[in-house]
Parts: sequence; C-alpha cells; structure tokens
Amino acid sequence: MPKMKTKRGAAKRFKVRADGSVKRSHAFKRHILTKKTTKSKRQLRGTTEVHYSNLASVHAMLPYA
Repeated sequence: MPKMKTKRGAAKRFKVRADGSVKRSHAFKRHILTKKTTKSKRQLRGTTEVHYSNLASVHAMLPYA
C-alpha cells in the first residue's frame, strides 16, 4: 500500500499543536488594505484556532501531523 500524501498547500497554512488543535492565520490581510479600517487590520494580526467544524477536513489533509 503506498503512503498517503500530505496536501502541501495545507501544510504551508496550518500547524498542528501538541494538544491536537490546529493553528491558522487570518485571511483578508494581504492586499487592498487602504479601504480597511485600522481596527479591522489590527484584529487580523496574529493567529487563531481552526474551528471545530473544519477540524476533521484539516486533519484529513495532514495525515501525518
């Protein structure tokens, strides 16, 4: 049986923590930033957890993580 492949796009976007939760960065922070308020841009900084409803699909894309 061949090995399962990791989705490389997902591997670049997500990091699995030791407790099994998955860390992700915020979207909407790359371009067209002039029309966004300072408050909204500030709140998009840093990282957050993947929502539990999407966790199964992320774990399926990262089989060895």
